[in-house]
Amino acid sequence: MRSGHLLALALVLVTASLAGCAGPVPVADGGDPAARWEAASQGAIDYQLGGAYDPAQGTTIVARDASDPPAEGTFSICYLNGFQTQPADGEWWLSEHPDLVVRDSAGEPAIDPGWPDEMGLDTSTPERREQLAAIISPWIAGCADDGYDAVELDNLDSWTRFDGLTMAGNLALAALLVDVAHEHGLWAAQKNALDAGEAGPGAGFDLVVSEECGQYDECAGYAELYGDRHVDVEYVESTSEEDFAAMCEAGDVPELSVLRDRPLSVDGSDGHVRVSCP
Repeated sequence: MRSGHLLALALVLVTASLAGCAGPVPVADGGDPAARWEAASQGAIDYQLGGAYDPAQGTTIVARDASDPPAEGTFSICYLNGFQTQPADGEWWLSEHPDLVVRDSAGEPAIDPGWPDEMGLDTSTPERREQLAAIISPWIAGCADDGYDAVELDNLDSWTRFDGLTMAGNLALAALLVDVAHEHGLWAAQKNALDAGEAGPGAGFDLVVSEECGQYDECAGYAELYGDRHVDVEYVESTSEEDFAAMCEAGDVPELSVLRDRPLSVDGSDGHVRVSCP
């Protein structure tokens, strides 16, 4: 146990004793995100982008889509697609901001090969980055207004999938968005993109959310950049519950790791999996 967190842990445990035997371990409302993180980091994480549901006992950190409210009593992370279009918003982008969508060699909207209902956002020039920041900034403000503690900006690594984008361009937009998050009292989470190296923290990110760093042997790399401000999601389609438990025991994944089903289905539905490191 990290001795520097004993006081925060004590606060969590006292609150838990008052909370009964169901639901998350509450984290005190209000205050600086760093203080709230210190308390929450002693618990467990859930990754609920597929839909909100009541967190299990002991859960202190919950990530949810921006369309859902934060999980009451937890350090709550608000998911936003910062570098690609959301599936439901594609037509809006093409109608209202067609020049901000990445185009292929034929001039057609460029589609993410792994997510065929998402298009890339064009971060290639300062002018386009400023326009994108102006569009996304109110969404970040909305996360703060809803009571979230942090915002997770997905697809930072879109430069690896779309011709014409660069790491430098994406990180320049990231820095703009991180500044907006900080202005609204939120932490900002880097999503994946270990290849960015020191430029990730250099853009101002406060923590990192990784996917399958254990599966791809990347967890140590993230730890070098962010220490214990790191949450990880492994997927049962790639990693069995037994292998995940072994990863946790060996320290091959961060303490704040969770095994989920890839669709991130809600509790009680077919195929739902949610196992945290003990």
